[in-house]
Amino acid sequence: MIIVDSDVLIEILDRKSEKGDQVLSQTIGSGEEVATTSISLHEVLHGLNKYSKPVKEILLLPILGFTKKDAVLSSRIELENEKRGKIINRTDTMIAAITINNGAKLYTFNKKHFTNLQVFGLTLFP
Repeated sequence: MIIVDSDVLIEILDRKSEKGDQVLSQTIGSGEEVATTSISLHEVLHGLNKYSKPVKEILLLPILGFTKKDAVLSSRIELENEKRGKIINRTDTMIAAITINNGAKLYTFNKKHFTNLQVFGLTLFP
């Protein structure tokens, strides 16, 4: 399974984006199920609603919710990063935990936000 982060979704939804077309081809071509998280859905819907853009396409994706198991893992990730002096965005730890707990790969353009989370079992796509 590939979990698509909000920045990737935005490119896919932009019909004028060649990068978005490449991403869509790459994810479909992988043969894996593609989903997003409830956290990324919130981020994208906020932006789309803010600028009065259509939202129906994103609602067709499977959405993975934030569970108790994800809360436990994301809080551990956040605390361990704080101990190392690395501040990490809470929503990024939540998305990482959902991805890890679902045995999925995260597709994001913000790799610097997630690279140090690979020690927790996060796999990035591609």
